[in-house]
Order: sequence, then structure tokens, then C-alpha cells
Amino acid sequence: MRTSKIRRTKSLSHYREMLGKYVFAQRKLLIWLAVLLLGSITLQLVNPQIIRYFIDTAQGQGSLRALYYAAALFIGFSVVQQVVSVCAAYFSENLGWTTTNRLRADLVEHCLSLDMSFHKSNTSGTLIERVDGDVNALANFFSSFMIHLLGNLLLMLGILLLLFRENIWIGAVMTLFVVFAFFAIQRIRKYNVPLWKKWRAQNAELYGFIGEHLEGTEDTRANGAAGYVMNRFYDLARRMLPVRIRAFMGFGMTWGTTILVFALGNAAAFIVCAWLWKRGELTIGSAYLIFYYTELLAKPIEKIRTQLEDLQKADASLIRISELLSTKTMIADGPGAPLPPGPLSVRFNRLTFSYEEDGEPTLCDIELALKPGQTLGLLGRTGSGKSTLARLLLRFYDPQTGSIELSGVDIRNCKLHELRSGVAMVTQNIEIMEGTVRDNLSLYDDTIDDEEIVAVLKKLGLTEWYASLPEGLDTVLSSGGGSLSAGEAQLLAFARVFLSDPGLVILDEASSRLDPLTENRIEAAISSLLEERTCIMIAHRLSTVQRADQIMILENGRIVEYGARAALAGNPESRFSRMLTVGLEEVLA
Repeated sequence: MRTSKIRRTKSLSHYREMLGKYVFAQRKLLIWLAVLLLGSITLQLVNPQIIRYFIDTAQGQGSLRALYYAAALFIGFSVVQQVVSVCAAYFSENLGWTTTNRLRADLVEHCLSLDMSFHKSNTSGTLIERVDGDVNALANFFSSFMIHLLGNLLLMLGILLLLFRENIWIGAVMTLFVVFAFFAIQRIRKYNVPLWKKWRAQNAELYGFIGEHLEGTEDTRANGAAGYVMNRFYDLARRMLPVRIRAFMGFGMTWGTTILVFALGNAAAFIVCAWLWKRGELTIGSAYLIFYYTELLAKPIEKIRTQLEDLQKADASLIRISELLSTKTMIADGPGAPLPPGPLSVRFNRLTFSYEEDGEPTLCDIELALKPGQTLGLLGRTGSGKSTLARLLLRFYDPQTGSIELSGVDIRNCKLHELRSGVAMVTQNIEIMEGTVRDNLSLYDDTIDDEEIVAVLKKLGLTEWYASLPEGLDTVLSSGGGSLSAGEAQLLAFARVFLSDPGLVILDEASSRLDPLTENRIEAAISSLLEERTCIMIAHRLSTVQRADQIMILENGRIVEYGARAALAGNPESRFSRMLTVGLEEVLA
């Protein structure tokens, strides 16, 4: 009981937070919407009074002029009511789109700010379902849910007051009908809420699975795993089907209950009207008015029911979105210590790091000092911690002990965006986005002009490639770089580094995908790139680090050799010298 109360309180807190941040912030739209809804309610309550007057006047064989006036007034009010309803619907949808788009933007920005451990434990498909699927489920909730709920409650209250004004008995019977209707609908809603929550959770799991395997479709086909993927897909679909059926059975129960309740309401109105007619307390016009109001009473009850239904569908989505927004990154933004311009010095102070809190350290007791403008060649077997060291420099993770300093500044004191603009990394896997060549190279930085981009492409030997582009820098590249060779994609990654002008460059096997001709083509460009920058070159092949000033060899996360490249190469006892002597180009792979 206590757990249920806590959960309900937490859910209400989520609703208040979302309404306050995304709906109530749109004050002008809400005011217009409230005015239009109040106008619509007034018109709906007045129109049947005109019809009652028309019927009773016609029965009394009065002047036709009064009937003409009543008919014209009824038509005029009906037209105005429709115009008001259309305007209210427009403002309502506008409010819904504005708020949901803002929420999507906040979710995307929040996900991008979370650390890599979060993204490792959440697939891209799951996050897409949160950002798109769950937000879509909230669309009706955001379409002025509170305004419409309040409007329908006011309409229902107005109808009951007018029914009491006509006759106390009809007002009392209809009030009992409303109480019974809400009691029945609420009982059904309580049954449906857990089903919709389970359905949304399984929906997220299915789309997360689909997104993950569509992203890796090439590997799936190459390894003959299509059968496994389809079996897993069918398994998820089989698990979803009974939940879907139960959820829609619940919907059917709610719909059927509503029809039964409205039928009972009409029957009650008919019985009371017949009794009052017999007693001579009701005119034909008044009888029509009561039936009209009884039918009209079904509208706010039905609207409130559908709104509560939307609310129960949105409940699970709202909780998951709130949980996602409340997820805190483990990598906190620093106070804003600036990095100096130019090449940066690098210092690791007794650094130890593990991906798991209580797991074996991936890097242990790392000490490193690199002067501005120097190049470090980082060697080691796969899994020795080379790429982890690069991720720590970019603060994708923070070490458990020790620190990293760039030009004497602890990187934890830097703003993350400033740190990552001062440190650039080129890896084997190049991300080419669907967009123009300009956007892919400048990464949407408007301060980089076209002349600068063209100059960098020329420096990298891409003049012919650029000349072949049908629309120059406006040529659209496909997602993943399907129209580019591996070498061209790698060269574009180098172009990004040139344009961002960082003080520290990390090359993580950056030329491993290039053919010898292309690799030779960028050697001069790399030399130019490193002239005024510090560099860490992560490599498996010894030939890659021939331009390095210092060499570090990692094994099982520990430094087994570190020193000046020339000194290590000239020392026959060093591990690096023995590798060079026997020509073990790929021994560390």
C-alpha cells in the first residue's frame, strides 16, 4: 500500500514537472486556448435553449417572425461554434507540436551529454524509441491536456446546473448518472494502466533490437547470423502479442462500458421525462432540452474518458522520459579552466582506470610526460589499454585515481566542449553523416569559410576528388559514406582535424585502412599537421611510429617500456630495439 502511494506521488510529481516546464511555459497559447474553449462551452449550452424556445413557440402557434429569428440565431450560433472549435483544435495541436518538439530536443541534448558508460549500456534503438516513440505517446497529453480536461469538466458542470434549473429530479438523476459513469470508467482504467506500461516497455525492447541489428546488418550477413536475428525478432514479437491483445481488450472493455453507461443515462432521462410529462411539469420543448443535454453530457464524459485513456498510455512513457532526463552523467563539466593556444603538453600522474567499478584495472599506475610539439608512439597488443588512454584524454571516462594535465591544466577543470575542441582524435572508424561535404568537414561550424575548406582538401591531395563533386561543397554525402572509398573517408577525417586546429592530436591507427599509395599521399600532410601540435600515435605497426619522439609500450594496462625513440632504438636491450631488429611489423596486433 505504501509502495503504491509512493509510486503515485512520484508519478504526479513527473506530471507537474512536465506540465510546468513544457506546457505552462506556452502562456499565450494557453490563454488563447482557454478563451476559445470557454466560448465553445457557452455556445454549446446556449444553442439548445434556442431550440427549446423554437419548439414551444411553434407549438403555441405564435408569430412566424419569432420562429425566423430563433432559426437565424440557431444557425448563426452553430456556425460560430464550428469556427471556434476549429480554432481551438489548431491552437491545441500547435501547443502539442511545440511542446513535444522541445521535449525531443531536450532529450537528444541530454543523451549527447551523458558519458560513454551510459551509451554502452543503452542501444541506439532503445534511445530512439525513448526520444521518438515515448514522446509521441505524450503528444495528446501535451495537447493542452489540463485545459481540455478543465473545459470538459466545466461543460459537464454547466449542463448539470441547467438540468437542475429545469427540474430538481432530472438534475439529481443525471448527477447520479455522472458519478456512476466516472466510477465505472475509473475502475476499468486501473485495470488497463499496468498493461499499457508493459506494452511500452516491450515496444522499446523490440525497436532497440531492430535498430541495433539494422546498424550492424553487414556483419550479420557476413557471419551468417540472419537466422539468429530473425529467431530473436520472432521471439520478441511472440512475447509482445499477448500483451498487445490484453491491452486492447482493456481498451474494448473501456469502450463497451462507456456505451452501456450512456445507454443507461438515456434510459434514465427518458423515464424521468415521461414521469414529469404525466404530471404536467414539462413542455415538449423542455423534454427536448433535457434529451439534448443528456446527449451532450455524454460528450464531456467521453472526452474525459479518452483523455484518461491517453493519460494511462502516456504514464509509462512519462516515467521513462523522466527517468532518462534525471539520469546524471558521471562526467561532470568543469568550472571552465582555459587551455592555452598552440601545442599542448601532456602529463599523466599515476593514473589508474577500470571500466567496472570493482573490476580489474584497464590502465594501472600510468606516468607520462610529453612536451608541447612532441609526438608519442603508443604500442601494445589489442586490449593493452591504448585506446582507453585516448578516451581518457577526451574525458569520455574519468580515472579512478590520478589525473591528466594538458599544459598544466587538470582536464577535469575544463569545460567539456572546450577540452574536445582542443583535443582531436582520428580513428579507424570514420563517421560520415548524411549531409553536404561542407557540413561533414566543418561539423556545422559557420565560422569556417569555404576557402579554408578547399585549401585543406588541396593540402591533403584531394583536389581531383573535390573537382569531381557535382555540386562542390554542397554535394550531399550518404550516411556512413557509402559513396566514398575507405581512403577518401580517412582523408576527410584528417581534413576535420586541420579545420578544428586542436593543440593535441590523437591518431588511433588512423592510417590502417589506407592503401600504400594513399598512405604515402598523406605523409606530408601529417607532417604539416604535427609541426605545431602535440601528437599521440596509437599503432600496431612499427612503421607508423617512425616519426615519434618518444615510445611507450603497454602490456595489460601497464607501461613495460617508455623513453625517447632514438634512445630505445639504439639500445639493443630494449624491447622496441628487438622489435625493429627482427622486423616484427605486426607482432603487437
